[in-house]
Amino acid sequence: MASFIKNNFKNIINENKIIVAVNNLQELEVALKTDSKIIFVLIGDICNIEETTRKIRSSGKLSIVHIDMIAGLNSRDTISLDFIKENTYADGIITTKMVMAKYAKKIGLIAIQRCFVIDSLSLVNVKKILKDSEIDAIEILPGVMPKILKEISLNISIPLIAGGLISSIEDVENAILAGADAVSTTKLNLKYSKIISK
Repeated sequence: MASFIKNNFKNIINENKIIVAVNNLQELEVALKTDSKIIFVLIGDICNIEETTRKIRSSGKLSIVHIDMIAGLNSRDTISLDFIKENTYADGIITTKMVMAKYAKKIGLIAIQRCFVIDSLSLVNVKKILKDSEIDAIEILPGVMPKILKEISLNISIPLIAGGLISSIEDVENAILAGADAVSTTKLNLKYSKIISK
């Protein structure tokens, strides 16, 4: 199952233009009823992450845990990833740390590198990350920068996810038209039926 998911992750991304991101565990039940086959878990702690990922797996969706945001797990220590792999139902992780993304891939988790592009120097750093890392996808924040998304999309072969400040169908469509393969958002009310294909 895990190898099938990893081998087909790019296709799963392409079929799910909107990825639901949960930053409030009360919204998890709503997220589980959405059309999105992927849920980004942006909240939780070492005591409830197993239950959260188990619920997501039971609903037939992929759970990708933002390891930097899980209380009780040191996001700078790869042992946290061993814990996620051995003690939860997570299919992968999101992180801002390249060493963590690299180790996640080594142990068989999907690895998504999250990058904040706030100036030209950070854009240069993103390009360096893409050159030096073998990640499964990259998430660019904020996701409402079509010019930057287009520049990055022209230089990668992995899925590009736009995240941060995505709050309307127009934001989604602009990101997809600019080259993003999908967007991540905490806005659970976006209508999936209107999403255009890339």
